Amino acid sequence: MSKLYNDHVLWEETAGAALSLHSGINNAVLHKTGFIKSLQVKKKIFGEDSLSGFRSKETFSQEDLISGRSMIKQVIIGVVCGAAVLTVGILIGHFGIAKSGTSAPSWLKDVAKDVDESLIEKFMSEVDNIQIQENLRSLTKVPHMATTAGDEETVQIMLKRWQDPETGLDKAWREEYWVYLSFPDKNNPNTVTVVSPTNTVLHTIREKEKPYTPDQSDPEVVQPYAAYSPAGHVKGKLVYANQGKPSDYSELNKTVDLRGTIAITKYGGAGRSAKAINAAPYGVVGVLVYTDPLDMNDGLMSDANETYPHSWYMPPSGVERGSYNIDFGDLLTPHLAAKEETYRINATDITGIPPIPTQPIGFEDAYRLICELGGEPAPDAWQGGFNCTYNFGGPGFKPTSSFTNSDVKLDIYNYEEVKPSSNVMGFIRGSVEPDRYVIYGNHRDSWVHGAIDPSSGTSVMLEITRVLGKMVKQGTWRPRRSIIFGSWGAEEFGLIGSAEYTEQYFAALSERSVAYINVDIAVFGKKLHTAPVKAPGHEKSVYDNWLQYTNKTSPTHGLIPRMGYLTGAGSDYAPFSHYLGITSMDMSYTYDKTKTNARIYPAYHTAYDTFDYASKYIDPGFVGHQAVARTAGNVLIRLADSLILPLNCADYAESLEEYLSTALNLYEQKLKSMNISMEPLKHAVTSFRAAVSNLEKVIQSPDLANETPLKVRWINDQLMLLDRAFLDPLAFPDKYGFRHVIWASSSAGKQTFPGLADAYANAESSGQASDWDKVHYHLSVLSQAILGAASTLTDDMQTQTWRK
Repeated sequence: MSKLYNDHVLWEETAGAALSLHSGINNAVLHKTGFIKSLQVKKKIFGEDSLSGFRSKETFSQEDLISGRSMIKQVIIGVVCGAAVLTVGILIGHFGIAKSGTSAPSWLKDVAKDVDESLIEKFMSEVDNIQIQENLRSLTKVPHMATTAGDEETVQIMLKRWQDPETGLDKAWREEYWVYLSFPDKNNPNTVTVVSPTNTVLHTIREKEKPYTPDQSDPEVVQPYAAYSPAGHVKGKLVYANQGKPSDYSELNKTVDLRGTIAITKYGGAGRSAKAINAAPYGVVGVLVYTDPLDMNDGLMSDANETYPHSWYMPPSGVERGSYNIDFGDLLTPHLAAKEETYRINATDITGIPPIPTQPIGFEDAYRLICELGGEPAPDAWQGGFNCTYNFGGPGFKPTSSFTNSDVKLDIYNYEEVKPSSNVMGFIRGSVEPDRYVIYGNHRDSWVHGAIDPSSGTSVMLEITRVLGKMVKQGTWRPRRSIIFGSWGAEEFGLIGSAEYTEQYFAALSERSVAYINVDIAVFGKKLHTAPVKAPGHEKSVYDNWLQYTNKTSPTHGLIPRMGYLTGAGSDYAPFSHYLGITSMDMSYTYDKTKTNARIYPAYHTAYDTFDYASKYIDPGFVGHQAVARTAGNVLIRLADSLILPLNCADYAESLEEYLSTALNLYEQKLKSMNISMEPLKHAVTSFRAAVSNLEKVIQSPDLANETPLKVRWINDQLMLLDRAFLDPLAFPDKYGFRHVIWASSSAGKQTFPGLADAYANAESSGQASDWDKVHYHLSVLSQAILGAASTLTDDMQTQTWRK
């Protein structure tokens, strides 16, 4: 895992080579000396190569010789005259032209320039919290689900801002893809009812959330639904299946015959679609999903004085919408950009979506259903925030319930459609290395108004581009490397916009991208920590505040802020990190999670995620947003302008060593008994550390000042491409888009190498020899990938190979 640091800040959450900020070297000496040497050598070579025009090994006639003598004479005279002219020119140049104090070419200053600290200070001073507030107000006026009229309004906002003649970027345009989306039918809303044996409706689940402000009454607020759930009409006795994990259904099936039942599950523990995928093999015909108040609201349930609009907690009718699919990107065009003419697979061949009808509901309705269930009490770990015992279900309701002998019926009318969705792209051309890209992005679409997810991040991005764009338009700054800004479309349906972009520009992005910065949810809550500025409401720096709230001890750096690994696919960093192997980071302020059970901000994906909610309960005054903008912009400028890329692969080595230590503690003894050695993995990590140490010596060496700019480019390419060395397209055949053997997702729940952890858990569970072979396979994949990465950090690709 990488870290970003300089004298003032250590900030980052990245899936790649450690982001750090080097203090720099004597750049003027480096480039001046190096380029003079290279020009001298080039002149000599050019002179020798010019002789290649003379003929050789041919027969000459007498006329040829006579004319040849004449030609040689002319050449000699020409050379003498040329030498005389050259001598005069040198004398005139030496004595007649005023000295500028250096013989360096005019472009040398730009080539030699390192990041300008005063420019960063200027940038941070101009980031305006009120501008961010007004950005958010504009972005959240109407609901803007992907491909809707509201989404098009946000496209136009982005284009207008990025094409502004005074504060815009060099270029801005829209990139369109034709993508497969899922919607509820406005004319036939999804319904969930409790029906008696005679089909009398005893209870109807609320179709839309209760309005507290005009925002919830907007006609474009989409009904809560499970995107990609199939349409269908099913009914059956209700059972409670906790979080819908495989272990939950297995446990429930010991007590209850699940065939023909409807399962109600709570969010958490398993992915959205997995709750239905895990249920289907047991004969479950439909799934309901709700947010338990214990997991989100600290048990609070009343909208009279406890939940929104009185606090940040989710109201009883609040429903978390979401995309119920596992794979990211357009589902009909895997590995291909979803252009209008692109080949598409059959919809029946899509995997990772619910095989049975599924619908999310609010906890006010879940309360009615769960507290009426019969059967045996569920385990303590399955209990939640309702003031009743959570039972398994008989299946069905208690004999004493008014719902006794009744079924739960799902009528789902979802439909799928291929529609055009747009990314909005912005570009600032680099002055020295325009073919190296630093990418900054966030998605633009939301489920409803999306004030926090994603518009908090978009409002921050717009403020960053306003300040940088003004500098570019005024001619006071241009980055060394090019900067690409991406406002991704249709992220909520499975990271579609960013995934299609990486598929369309796979080659260029793979070869030229320095890093990807993702700021989706900029601020999760008011109790915050992280950045090189004062923490909101605190005198100390955000770095110190971060260090106070969450930290770890590093063998190299001592006590440092703790950072997570980008191992999942929770936002648009996934296609860049997992698919392309581009060093990535995801940044946000968050709340003190020791003070609440809330797994995320409580209005997440509901109709209550509005400007009113954000300005009252998430970040009043928008100083948290301002701090994120300053921090993200600081990182962006340093990645774009630093002479030596601020990527510290020594921290990468430390992360590999931590993973190795965990793996040895968990697996080595058992694997020895299976005649599987972990020595190659130990050796690979040791070799990687050695290669990193050698490269760090080169970077820190004063001799680097005497090298050519090509040496700097070489070092930067090694740093930039390091993460690509960990890609293996065959390592995870069952995980679409995941190719990075260090940072791929894992279901094992262990802080170690994901492929190894999953393979070991599966083998331990099954006990089959073929599964232990897969453990051995993943050990080999890991060992060779790490050795391969180490070889990219040397100039001769030489690493010691393992011999048993």
